[in-house]
Amino acid sequence: MQTDLLNNFHRLGVSARVLNGKERLRVMHSMFHMGSRDKFYFDWNWLVKSGLSVKDFIAPTSFSFPGGRTFQMGSMYGAMSYLAITASDLSDQLLKDLLEMDSSEIVTLHIQSVDQNKAIKTVKHTITELDRSKIEEQKKAVRSGYDMDIIPSDLATYGKDAKDLLKELQSQNERMFLITFLVMNTGKTPQEMENNVFQASSIAQKHNCNLRRLDFQQEQGLMSSLPLAMNQIEIQRALTTSSTAIFVPFTTQELYQDGKEAIYYGLNALSNNLIMVDRKILKNPNGLILGTPGSGKSFSAKREITNAFLVSDDDIIVCDPEAEYTALVQRLHGQVVKISPTSTQYINPMDITDDYSEEDSPLALKSDFILSLCELVVGGKDGLLPVEKTVIDRCVHQIYQPYFENPTPENMPILEDLYNALLKQEEKEAHHVATALEIYVKGSLNLFNHHTNVDIQNRFVCYDIKELGKQLKKLGMLIVQDQVWGRVTANRNAGKSTRYYVDEFHLLLKEEQTAAYSVEIWKRFRKWGGIPTGITQNVKDLLSSREVENIFENSDFIIMLNQAAGDRQILAKQLGISPHQLSYVTHSGEGEGLLFCGNVILPFVDHFPQDTELYSIMTTRLSEIVERESQNEK
Repeated sequence: MQTDLLNNFHRLGVSARVLNGKERLRVMHSMFHMGSRDKFYFDWNWLVKSGLSVKDFIAPTSFSFPGGRTFQMGSMYGAMSYLAITASDLSDQLLKDLLEMDSSEIVTLHIQSVDQNKAIKTVKHTITELDRSKIEEQKKAVRSGYDMDIIPSDLATYGKDAKDLLKELQSQNERMFLITFLVMNTGKTPQEMENNVFQASSIAQKHNCNLRRLDFQQEQGLMSSLPLAMNQIEIQRALTTSSTAIFVPFTTQELYQDGKEAIYYGLNALSNNLIMVDRKILKNPNGLILGTPGSGKSFSAKREITNAFLVSDDDIIVCDPEAEYTALVQRLHGQVVKISPTSTQYINPMDITDDYSEEDSPLALKSDFILSLCELVVGGKDGLLPVEKTVIDRCVHQIYQPYFENPTPENMPILEDLYNALLKQEEKEAHHVATALEIYVKGSLNLFNHHTNVDIQNRFVCYDIKELGKQLKKLGMLIVQDQVWGRVTANRNAGKSTRYYVDEFHLLLKEEQTAAYSVEIWKRFRKWGGIPTGITQNVKDLLSSREVENIFENSDFIIMLNQAAGDRQILAKQLGISPHQLSYVTHSGEGEGLLFCGNVILPFVDHFPQDTELYSIMTTRLSEIVERESQNEK
């Protein structure tokens, strides 16, 4: 039965697991100590030594059942009731309304399956009895001298309903179940408890049902509410499969992880409950933030960055092509590295450390990066020729030898050292690569031919590449990715996580070298304690090639904001989103959408208060940025 249940939950896409004995005891302890601060302490080893039973660890300080209509459990007052289901048409809204009451309550369902043959036989017997009553009424009509077709309306209705039920049981794959529906209302005072019972009764009446008190059966009702599969209340109502399914309480799914590094992502749009997630406990923490321009992508990223900065000790690195993160980074005392032809802040693409790689030798991995860099510089359809790759690799080993012999900052090679080494080679291919590199070494694009002169070890680093021209932007993004890789490797050895955010992610995916590097990050970062997040507008960019599609498939965390019509259809197909769920990313407002976390899909709302300093720092609206800057000048 257990395996069958779990398989059915799995088919529904619901994550379920079996509670062990200790967890069931914890549930019962929480039921017996509602409203108190008593903590649950228990270990199986204590039973033998103490001579106690499990009941001693979960029992409240007292039980009292005076009068037969209420009971007292410790300091709490309670009342057990059962639901008399008299409605002809049930709605799942009944259970939802009961569970949304402000007071603490426990709803228990005992569902017992009835043998199919026995159920059909019972219904047939009922139909026979109804037909007998109908004949008796017709005989009375004839004797009284009026039309024999005139029979009591209740008899006609019940007869039709019974025949419909028989048809459902015989030919529509329906079964019959016996349901006992129990409700336990509580309160700190007798009056509060009675008010809660009255509210629950009102909800039941709204749905054409009655909530009736279990007079002189309060103790049996309380025991029947415990997760022990024991029903001591012999009040049952027969329902079919579809009617019983109405009471399955999965109208909404919640996502609340209470770990110390769980981050707030907004409110559940269906239940209004908090959404708290720790991406580190997912199978892979890779993430994407998707949405049309103005839907709040960058704001969502900044929101997560701020929360991660406050609740964890993770390092945070941002690749910022639009200079949108500067204000936030500076406010959190991070390091903004402005990479532009006019900037005096430099990043050396040749930087290497002993922990640059763990699996390979550091130099082998660095050589692979420099080959990608040269391939981007040399260009062409076919990239580097085999001979060119060979001479570059040879030169890389030569220029790093002095540094590894004496690892001081002055001995760290720069791009010019590679250029000079290539010129010394005999092969003409080496001179061809050197000529392509010349503009980046001695020409007007020599931005990356310097030693690093900024604090890239700050906990929060933002690489601002907005002012890089078209020629340098590709190169700049590749170099930033290499810096991130080096940081992630160093942090892994220190047992620290690294969060990497790439805004305008589609820019990286357009170029073969940066796209390949991005795919590698999405595949391998998890093992190294890295948490990458791509922020982009169109999902089409993520499906442009089979290689890049891996990024989409290897992301277990997706924040999906308002989507364009074309993207909605692609996403619905790729992620199995229902039409109802799709409505939450159709013409949705800022900070509204769908959250994908593992196998959970939740509609969320995150309306950030606009009268705060943090909002003025994080907003990307031009009018609000101008207002902030004018206030700063004052």
